[in-house]
Amino acid sequence: MGSISTETGEDTGESVRMPLPSDPKTGSLKRDYQHSIFVNRSLALENVKCFGFDMDYTLAQYKSPDYEAMGFELLRDRLVSIGYPHELLQYTYDPSYPTRGLVFDTMFGNLLKVDSHGNILVCAHGFSFLRGSEMQEYYPSRFIRKDNTDRYYILNTLFNLSETYLYSCLVDFFTRSTRYTNLQKGFQHGDLFMSFRSMFQDVREAMDYVHESGSLKEKTLKNLEKYVVKDPRLPLLLSRMKEVAKMFLATNSDYNYTEAIMSYLFDYPHGPKHDWTTFFDLIVVDTKKPLFFAEGTVLRQVDTQTGKLRIGTYTGDLQPGTVYAGGSSDIVCDLLEVKGKDILYVGDHIFGDILKSKKKQGWKTYLVVPELARELQVWTEKSQMFEELKTLDLFLAEHYKNLDSGSTECPDISIIQTRIKNLTRRMDLCYGRMGSLLRYGSRQTLFASQLMRYADLYSPSCLNLLYYSFRYLFRAPPLLMPHESTVDHIPLDLPVFNSSITNHVLTLTDAKRKCEQGKMEERENF
Repeated sequence: MGSISTETGEDTGESVRMPLPSDPKTGSLKRDYQHSIFVNRSLALENVKCFGFDMDYTLAQYKSPDYEAMGFELLRDRLVSIGYPHELLQYTYDPSYPTRGLVFDTMFGNLLKVDSHGNILVCAHGFSFLRGSEMQEYYPSRFIRKDNTDRYYILNTLFNLSETYLYSCLVDFFTRSTRYTNLQKGFQHGDLFMSFRSMFQDVREAMDYVHESGSLKEKTLKNLEKYVVKDPRLPLLLSRMKEVAKMFLATNSDYNYTEAIMSYLFDYPHGPKHDWTTFFDLIVVDTKKPLFFAEGTVLRQVDTQTGKLRIGTYTGDLQPGTVYAGGSSDIVCDLLEVKGKDILYVGDHIFGDILKSKKKQGWKTYLVVPELARELQVWTEKSQMFEELKTLDLFLAEHYKNLDSGSTECPDISIIQTRIKNLTRRMDLCYGRMGSLLRYGSRQTLFASQLMRYADLYSPSCLNLLYYSFRYLFRAPPLLMPHESTVDHIPLDLPVFNSSITNHVLTLTDAKRKCEQGKMEERENF
């Protein structure tokens, strides 16, 4: 397959290199944070025999905040249509408020940002943020059991952003309305009691309706330019990946929607047409993840002319050009003749794509975090605030440095604690009203802990793979445990004979590379 121009999307018939800035002194490549891939666990790309992709928010990036605003309007209008007050129509989507990874408390109607252990970092009731004694009325220990899924619902996906904002709008409206009496677990209006739990169930059902009725997809397809990012680097990336490994697409979307979105992404009028299906060895729609990574569902063939599923379970070999529906991750491995450890799966859903594929199948994982570009921008611009937090933490440590079990004094740290709280909140507001996706001051959020535990690699976009060789070795930084960090590690000066060993290894590696290139040239000439 010929390479594709990054500017026009045209097939140029020759090798194209992605331009990368270089250090003027050393000549080495320099990747800015927008093009970087970040590493939790070391991973050698040359060992990957198969690349898998999700579609929504992975290959197909939706334009924010337009897409979330459309989803919010559909949810809001659905609630009004089933009997909620028409005054709700006055609310419009505010992208500065919600963030992913929040927890909705269906008992008290609060939105919570928590850490990996369930300790509450931020608590909001509607658009009001609760502090100190207000929060303790609801949560005396400032802690929740996040595994209590009957009560707490984690809003982890990008599709949840509009839903997150709607919960705040509903609580805000009923709290302010003079027709309703505010109670701890809901609102009373005459003989009607509107509990936060029933409100949550109504929103969840509205969310299901918007997706299952096709209204969200219909509006998206009517205005693809407004809602879907089209990037000419995508066909370039997939064409290069297809040359070095097997490829599959596994999406929860139905065939007709997948066909429309993918055709749009690969349609460039000034160049030759590229059938998007030719980039993949296997295409599976309607996967019903996360069930796909467990027992799965019946694997069926899709009639690509009508979009309908053919009856019966497909049990044959992999057929080029055939689209399948359902199935499971085990079936993917069988059809492509690969093992779980050979697969790098790229997706945006921390639970449905990353956590389950890692825990159930042992796949290597790459999490797409679109918000990361914004997170890195703020982190860079406001780095002095985090440095100030670290300095305040050192001040705290100094107060207790020389105290032992015989000490009776109690250091006054109230001023430092107040400064830490105020600085933490100021820093969080730089990201948005509900703060950062990944941290609250010096503490990491639940989403951040899941990302670090289950995603081998993560990045703002799957397209960042273009900026790395497919023989690249991603190395995770060494992490010290607290007891290990108390010891000063002094860099050792390598003796001369170690340098000669290093040179010998490099010579052997270079010889191996040249040998492999020679074999490839022989095959091409043959």
